[in-house]
Amino acid sequence: MPRRPSGGGGGAGPAAAAVRKVPLRKLLRAASVACGVQFGWALQLSLLTPYVQELGIPHAFASLVWLCGPLSGLLVQPLVGHLSDRIAPAASPLGRRRPFIAAGAASIAAAVLTVGFSADLGRIFGDSITPGSTRLGAIIVYLVGFWLLDVGNNATQGPCRAFLADLTENDPRRTRIANAYFSLFMALGNILGYATGAYSGWYKIFPFTVTPSCSISCANLKSAFLLDIIILVVTTCITVASVQEPQSLGSDEADHPSTEQEAFLWELFGSFRYFTLPVWMVLIVTALTWIGWFPFILFDTDWMGREIYRGSPDDPSITQSYHDGVRMGSFGLMLNSVLLGFTSIVLEKLCRKWGAGLVWGVSNILMALCFVAMLVITYVAKNMDYPPSGVPPTGIVIASLVVFTILGAPLAITYSIPYAMAASRVENLGLGQGLAMGILNLAIVIPQVIVSLGSGPWDQLFGGGNAPAFAVAAAASFIGGLVAILGLPRARIASRRRGVGSLEKILEIKWREGMHGLE
Repeated sequence: MPRRPSGGGGGAGPAAAAVRKVPLRKLLRAASVACGVQFGWALQLSLLTPYVQELGIPHAFASLVWLCGPLSGLLVQPLVGHLSDRIAPAASPLGRRRPFIAAGAASIAAAVLTVGFSADLGRIFGDSITPGSTRLGAIIVYLVGFWLLDVGNNATQGPCRAFLADLTENDPRRTRIANAYFSLFMALGNILGYATGAYSGWYKIFPFTVTPSCSISCANLKSAFLLDIIILVVTTCITVASVQEPQSLGSDEADHPSTEQEAFLWELFGSFRYFTLPVWMVLIVTALTWIGWFPFILFDTDWMGREIYRGSPDDPSITQSYHDGVRMGSFGLMLNSVLLGFTSIVLEKLCRKWGAGLVWGVSNILMALCFVAMLVITYVAKNMDYPPSGVPPTGIVIASLVVFTILGAPLAITYSIPYAMAASRVENLGLGQGLAMGILNLAIVIPQVIVSLGSGPWDQLFGGGNAPAFAVAAAASFIGGLVAILGLPRARIASRRRGVGSLEKILEIKWREGMHGLE
C-alpha cells in the first residue's frame, strides 16, 4: 500500500537540501546511457520491420512481432522499478538503481547479437537460403532476441528515469531538466542510429558479416548492431560512474522487513485507488499520445518504402526500391532526431513560459496534423504518375522528409514531460520513483498491445496499406491534445501567485500537500 510521507524530513531542512543537490553536469552524465539504448532502439525502428518481412513474415502480421515489447513491459519495468525501490542504496557499491541499469545494458548487448545473427543461426537449424522462402528457424531466433531486447530496454530505461528522479529529489524544475537531458541523449542516440541505418556500406567495413544466409542488407543490420554494442558499453560506464546515489533515499524501505511489504502486483494495482484526478489525467494523455505514436513507430520506414517508393520486400523486381525507401526513411528519422535534440534544449523554457500541460497538448495536436499530412501524401503519391525509373518525384520525397522532421518536436515532449509530471505527482502517494515509472509505463505498453494486435488486420481491412493506422494515430493524438490542454495544469507557478480560482489549481495545491524537501 502506498505510504503517506511524513511531515518532516529527518532534519533535512533547506540547508541540508542544498548540500545534497547534485550538479547539473552530473545529471547530464547520469542520463548518457539513453544514447546507447536509443541507438539500438533507432536501429530497431528503422530496420527491423523490413527485416522481419525479409525473413518471411507477411506485412499484415509484422506488427504482431512488436507485441514482445509491451508484453514484457507490462511486468518487467514495474517489477524492476519495484525491486530497485526496495534496495537500500548502501546495500550495493553501485546503489539501488545502477545495478539494474548495468544488467539491462548487458541484456541489450546479448539481444542485438542474437537478432543480428538470427539468419545465420536459422541456417544452422535447417533454414533454406532460397530467396522468398520462409525461414522458420531464423524467425524463432529473431523473436527470442527481440523479446530479450525489449526486456533489456525496459530494465534499463525505467531505473535510469528513477535514478534521475532520485538525484533531483523531486524538485519540479530540476526533474524537467534531468528528463530533458535524457531526451537530449535519446535524440543523439536516434541521430547516430538512424544515420547508421541510412548508410548501406557497413558490410564493406565489416566484410565478415556477409554470409550465404545473410545478404548485404542483413549484413548492414548485423554491422550496425555491432556498433551499437560499442556505444552502449561506453555510455553505460559513464552513467554508472557518474554520481553516487543519495544515501538517504530508500531508508524507509530498508527500515521495514520484507515480510511487511505487500506483494508486488497488489502494490502496483492497489495503488491505483489512491490516484488523484491529475494523476489519472497524466496517464490518460500518455495512453492517447502513444496510441498516436505507435503506428508511426511501427511503419515509418515501411511506409516510405511501400507508399512513397512503391517497393515491396516480397517482390524481387521492386525489392531494391523498397530498400531505397527504407534508407530514405532512416534519413528522415535522423532529421527528426536533430529537431528532437533542439526541442529538448529549449523545452524547460517553453514549460516555464506556457506550462507543461499546454506544451504537451499543443505538441499532440501538431502530431495529429503531421499524421493527416502523411495521409494526404499517401493519396497524392498513389494517384501520381512516376517516371519510368520508378524513383518518386522529388516533391513527394521532400514533403515526406519534412513531416518526419517536424515530428521530432512532439517526440521530444513525449520523451520528457510525461515522466517529469509522473515523478512529481505520485511522490505524495508514497510510491518509490521506480514503481512510479513502472506505472507510467503501463499507460504506454497497454496502447502498444492494442496497436500491435489491431494495426495489421485494420490495415488489411482497408486494402493493406499503412494509411488506416495513421488515421487512428491522428485521431488519438488530437483527442490527447485536447485532454492535455483542458485537463492538465498550464502554469503552476503563476497559479500559486494569483491565488486559487479553479478546480485545476485546487488540485495542484493538493498534489503538493504533505510533500517535504520539494522546494
